[in-house]
Amino acid sequence: MLLVINSNNTNTVFGVFAGDAKRATWRISTDSRRTADEYAVWLTHLMALEGLSFADVDGVILSNVVPQATFNLKALCQRYFKAELLVMGEPGIKLGFDIRLDRPEEAGADRVANCAGARNSYKMPGVVVDLGTATTFDVIDEHGNYCGGAISPGINLAFEALYMGAAKLPRIEVRRPPKVVGSTTVGAMQSGIFWGYIGLIEGLLTRIETEWGRKMSVIGTGGLVPLIADSCPSIQHVDVDLTLKGLVAIYKLNRP
Repeated sequence: MLLVINSNNTNTVFGVFAGDAKRATWRISTDSRRTADEYAVWLTHLMALEGLSFADVDGVILSNVVPQATFNLKALCQRYFKAELLVMGEPGIKLGFDIRLDRPEEAGADRVANCAGARNSYKMPGVVVDLGTATTFDVIDEHGNYCGGAISPGINLAFEALYMGAAKLPRIEVRRPPKVVGSTTVGAMQSGIFWGYIGLIEGLLTRIETEWGRKMSVIGTGGLVPLIADSCPSIQHVDVDLTLKGLVAIYKLNRP
């Protein structure tokens, strides 16, 4: 079985796959101070609940965008899993597509994995909208190559910035408000952020399609996509495991 680790700015997701079939996934907050031993204790219990053990894992792929967390995540893989480790971004990794950026080395590992997952599962050209710490838009051409995109602050970051920057505004939860015109401060804040981000997503997707000159497949992923997908008609597909699926595809290409 393959252990897939996707470490992002807010959360780190662990997934176990048997071939292309997902057996289980678990999520933990990203903390660069968390040691390999702490990861191992946490993961041991969760895997046992699914009838799995470290011995079942014969391959590991790691995608990480938090440099300070790299050492402990690699130590976890090397110490507790007697399996070959593949690390996104290291030299010699085959992707199966081109990164058509001015500086390809700047492409985030998670965004590259999103492209790998999307091109294998959906009709291209397409756009992956990833709603996490940042809200990212990744454009893939009809041949499956990564062509760039857009990055904006994530929904939670916007809420936090509003709270931190305005002395009288409270910290509130992220959710869809019952109406657009809020009759309370909290309602107005929720409406501004929620519907503001719907407008941001819809507007950027419209501009991308206009610039591209044709309709695109739009795939939504990331931890916050279930919150907004039903209110965002431009998102045609919701795939919360897209990044993990992309990492599985990249591992299979490099370690058949």
